[in-house]
Amino acid sequence: MQPSTQVDPSELIALPALELARRVRERQTSPTAIVEAHLERIDALEPTINAFQVIRRAEALAEAERLDEHPQLTQLPLAGVPVAIKDNVDVAGLPTRHGSGATGTQAAEQDDELVRRLKAAGCVVVGKTKLPELAIWPFTESAAFGDTHNPWDPARTPGGSSGGSAAAVAAGMAALALGSDGGGSIRIPAACCGLYGLKPAPGLVPIAGGGDEHWYGLSSFGPLARTVADAATALDVLASSNAYSDPQPPARRLRIAHSARHPTIGARASTAVREALEEAVSLLAGAGHTTLKARVPYPADLAVRFGTRWLAGIAQDSERLPAAALEPRTRSMARLGRLAQRRVKPVSAGAFARRMDAWFEQYDLLITPTLAHAAVALGKWSGKGWIATALGVSSWLYTTPWNLAGLPAASLPFGLDDHGMPLALQVIGPRGSELTILELSRQLERLRPWRQLAPELA
Repeated sequence: MQPSTQVDPSELIALPALELARRVRERQTSPTAIVEAHLERIDALEPTINAFQVIRRAEALAEAERLDEHPQLTQLPLAGVPVAIKDNVDVAGLPTRHGSGATGTQAAEQDDELVRRLKAAGCVVVGKTKLPELAIWPFTESAAFGDTHNPWDPARTPGGSSGGSAAAVAAGMAALALGSDGGGSIRIPAACCGLYGLKPAPGLVPIAGGGDEHWYGLSSFGPLARTVADAATALDVLASSNAYSDPQPPARRLRIAHSARHPTIGARASTAVREALEEAVSLLAGAGHTTLKARVPYPADLAVRFGTRWLAGIAQDSERLPAAALEPRTRSMARLGRLAQRRVKPVSAGAFARRMDAWFEQYDLLITPTLAHAAVALGKWSGKGWIATALGVSSWLYTTPWNLAGLPAASLPFGLDDHGMPLALQVIGPRGSELTILELSRQLERLRPWRQLAPELA
């Protein structure tokens, strides 16, 4: 069946995922037209951005054509929405490279369950996106597959490890993306690229590959999107639930803690980031919420508690890979991680998780910065050893405590710095608070709207 109207491709790549899906369900625009528009955008920008590991051109068009004849098209929440999949998740017919030259080139025989759920909801997979080797770093620079560039400024990182996913959505090459987050890997690239990114608590969304946990419980999988509503519907699809779609601003007064204190001793957020947090707190107080400056009980040995699980997880991921083919930093970390495996415990058994469960009995939500400052230059830590790199990134990130605590957290855009780069705030909640996080995020989105796409590249 042909759509009733035709739309300029430049309009299609700028529309939120839910608007695209509505137009497809109502036969205003065909899935094929939407996918073609995004493939054209990929052709135009991918040489500059380098977001994709592989592009599914023929397969995506064929899926879009079949979708147009879907017998239950009107029931698909993400009908015709182009989605990008991080290349640590299987897509049938394509290899899963994990950002590493040490991985094999054999194609996956079937879609991962997360991909299956997205396709069943009407998504069309346009490609798989780049990540740093084994999803280790908060920047997307792979010795085997090159650097991914930030659509806001190609000289800067898009963040990581879901950097390719974030860059694709921010540049209009996909309307949604799937990411993973073991220490901030959804929230960091969301912050760098001006997107909304949600890390659900472990257990809500299945772990790719079918395991019960990844990196000893640090990791979760979740969406990267341009709007809160898009992310909420994607979360429903990924979680196979109907609890999150169309979140509205909170109907009750929330008790919201806020803190600019950095989890790493001696680190500090930039003035612009601290001012953004103050503005958000003022807006929320004006909307009727109770806002309280709080001291978050970060442990002095936070880096050790997180780092032992991180290293042990890297050792697990590299077990069956040829060590000589790994990047030098990864090889060193895997070697040390094998020693850490002897004493590491899952996140759920950690004292910090119990401490934060008790702390959140006083509050509905906590707001902090996501990053101490906007996206850093590409190559900032290139050629440095893993210890120097880890120390460098630790002063940038506010994200790792919430993986260690096993709590849900989201990053949302909030203003720009003096160079026109996006800034971001993080909303964290107790277990089971994903809907409350989405509701408050929706309120902040309305109070302080953000740009839907990165500025046009020169």
